[in-house]
Order: sequence, then C-alpha cells, then structure tokens
Amino acid sequence: MHEIYNNPLITRYASREMAENFSDNKKYGLWRRLWIALAESEKELGLSITDEQIEELKKYKDDINFERADYYEKTVRHDVMAHVKAYGEQAKKAAGIIHLGATSCFVTDNAEIIVIDNALDIVLAKLVNVINNLKSFALKYKDMPALGFTHLQPAQLTTVGKRACLWLEDLMMDYQTLSDLKRKVKLRGVKGTTGTQASFMDLFENDAEKVKDLERRVINKMGYSAAYKVTGQTYPRKFDYSVLSVLSEIAQSGYRFAGDIRLLQNMKEIEEPFEKTQIGSSAMAYKRNPMRSERLCSLARYVMSLPVNAAMTAATQWFERTLDDSANKRIVIAQAFLAVDGLLKLYMNVTENLVVYDKVIEKHVAAELPFMATENIIMECVKAGGNRQELHEEIRVLSMQAAENVKRYGKDNNLIELIAKDEVFAAVHGRLDKVLDARLYTGRAPQQVVEFIEEEVEPVLLRHKDLLGQKGEVSI
Repeated sequence: MHEIYNNPLITRYASREMAENFSDNKKYGLWRRLWIALAESEKELGLSITDEQIEELKKYKDDINFERADYYEKTVRHDVMAHVKAYGEQAKKAAGIIHLGATSCFVTDNAEIIVIDNALDIVLAKLVNVINNLKSFALKYKDMPALGFTHLQPAQLTTVGKRACLWLEDLMMDYQTLSDLKRKVKLRGVKGTTGTQASFMDLFENDAEKVKDLERRVINKMGYSAAYKVTGQTYPRKFDYSVLSVLSEIAQSGYRFAGDIRLLQNMKEIEEPFEKTQIGSSAMAYKRNPMRSERLCSLARYVMSLPVNAAMTAATQWFERTLDDSANKRIVIAQAFLAVDGLLKLYMNVTENLVVYDKVIEKHVAAELPFMATENIIMECVKAGGNRQELHEEIRVLSMQAAENVKRYGKDNNLIELIAKDEVFAAVHGRLDKVLDARLYTGRAPQQVVEFIEEEVEPVLLRHKDLLGQKGEVSI
C-alpha cells in the first residue's frame, strides 16, 4: 500500500459508497447484467437462445473472474472482448451468444450512464442533508443582527440566519439543476456499431419493429424507460459536460460557503467545529485553523476546473466516434464525483456543528451601527423641527471625527457620544438607545428567512425526507 501512489480521493475524502459505485465490481457487474438483458430479450423475440443458456449467464453474473479477464486483455488488447471471453469460460453453454449483435459501447456506455445516474443519487442525498442543516441554522439565527458586507466593507445590517439563506439559495439552485438532469437521464440503448442498428436488423431479418422492441425490452430490464433516439457508436458526450457542469455548480456553492466561514472565523464571529484533541498548527499551538473549510475549497477548486475537459471531449468526437475520450473519461468522471462527494461530506460536517459567537457579532455591529443610524437620527430631528441640510452637515463632520478616532488612534467609535454632546441633536438626546437598537436596521431579513424556507426549502425536504439523517464524517 505504501509503495505506490494511492488516490487521496479514495483514501482521505470520498465515502465508501461513492468509491464502490465506481468500482470494477459495479462496472463489470453491469456489463454482465446488460449481456443477460440482451440475451433474454433476443430469446423473447424469437432468436435461437435457450433457457439453459440464460440461466448459466445468470449463475455467473456476480462471479467475475477478473484474473482471466486481465489475461485476455493483455492478449487481445480489448477490454470488452476480454470480458466476453472470461464470461464465456464460466458460462460455457452460453459462450456463443454473449454480446450477440452488440458493439462494445452497448456495455461500456450503457453501464457508464447507469453508474453516473447512481452517483447523482448519492450526491443528491448528501445535498439535501446539507440543505436541511442550513435550514435549521438559518431558522435558529434568523433574528440575530449581524454586520453585512459589500466589497468586504461594512454595509447595512443583515442577520446571521439571512446570510445562511444566501448559502442555502445557492444549494437550492444546484438541487434544481441536478433534478432537471436526473429527469433527462436515458441509456444509449441497443444501437449497434455506428448507431444504425444494422447488426440487429440482420439478426431479425429486417424486422424493424422487433429491433425497436428489442431496445425497449433491454432498457426496461435495466430499470429505464428511455434511450437516445439517435447515436453514433457512443452516447452523446455532451451528457458528460452536463454532468460535470452540475457538479461544478455544487462545488461553486461549497466554495462560497466555506470561503465565507474562513472569513468569519478570522473575524471570530462563526467557526467551523474544532475537536478537543485537534491540532491547528505544528508550530503555533494556539491556532484554530479552518481546516475543514479549507479542504472543502481545495476539492471544490479541482471540480470547478473539470467541465472544460468534458467540453473539449464532446467537441472532438469525430463523426460516429473516436476513442480519445476513453482514457480521459475513466479519470475525469469518477474523480469529479469522488471530489464532490468528499466536499459534501465536509459541508455536512461543518453545518452540523457551526459555532456562533454572538457577543463578538454584537461587538462588530455596535462598532458600525452609529454610522448606520445617522439617517434615522437626522429624520427624528427633522420631525422635531430641525433643518435637514444643517443636520446632515453637522453629522457628516462628527462622523469624520469618529472615523478618525477609530482608524488613526485605534479607539472605539465615539460618534454617539459626540452626537449626545451636540445641541444640534437635542431632540434625540433622550432616545439614542432606542435609535441604536440593531433590530431596527435588519429590514425584513427575519421574515425573508421564514418565507424562503416555508415556500421553497421545506417542499424539497419533504419530497426527500427518506434521505435525511446522514452525518458528515471527516476521514482524516
């Protein structure tokens, strides 16, 4: 194990469930199921295939003789034919009808689509669990005022829960895109060498209805209801681009969330979980580095780089097909899913255990709120008979003094003290505490949280309630 390279997506990040989905057992097991479905359907439509041959194929469908397949592949340099021969050694009576009329992509492409479809299910389950975690967090902190930022500069107040809804909205958009893709998944089907079904027309003596029925039967036996109406030798590689684009969107959302947490942890407002025995730095023992969020960003950056790879592959499929996609696809598709699986595990883990430091948040709000309250102070004084233009100029001057006190001398914001001493603002001198109630400056943020969750988030969670309850684990 320690003498050769081990893919960290397997050893450190992704779940066993996702790793197993892209295993050789899964892949070649699907090949055998496809060969069985083809043989059964051909028999049902009148070809000379016996029940005994079908039963023998079924007997060995899970007993894959990998050593013999490896032997044959070294000899024939063709993975599908190697497995045809290896399967035929076991199911001797059926050896002559395995892969009858099919081309390699009958098994490779149909199996790849099924593996991708199953992988999307795994991603979907983790995605809705993250959504559920953020929903709970947003509702819990919907009323807590927090300093908003635009351009990473202090701006009007928001609430902690409302900011969580920004992360949640990203995920809801990802959920919709993923759901749309899932609804469009269809198999390559039974199309023959260049997609014309010529070999099957020959087998069934030019009976087109039987050939069409053959495809329907095979895809139904594999659990699907639709196949591409036209293909070359492969399914359209644009499907892979669509898949990687969805995964990239999820990665973008994960990166944004984790990036915000890293910034908030620097500000000491919100932290990711930190275990009792966890070490933040090998040199600086006091540090609490946002390791989970940094790792999430790292995986997300990798996934976001992958759609362009699939785009180039889709664009260079000459005529009915070219094989320069094969080695590429073996790497890119699986690793994209493994990386997204890993980042969603981290996303779940962090959102299950976020730590909120309300006193620090209050302190940061208090430092900026006097500036934000100036408009309200002016309005109150105008109601009491003051001149708006004179009030505005006076508060501008006082604001500059307070800003210099903070920036140049490192002192607290003393704008309210200055206003309290200035007779121009006498009308509000007894009411400044009320004017400085942070909840007055969060607008409809709390209501927006509730409305968004009730109207858009809860219906999705109810639809997938059987998927909820997963926990995010950090492997290493």
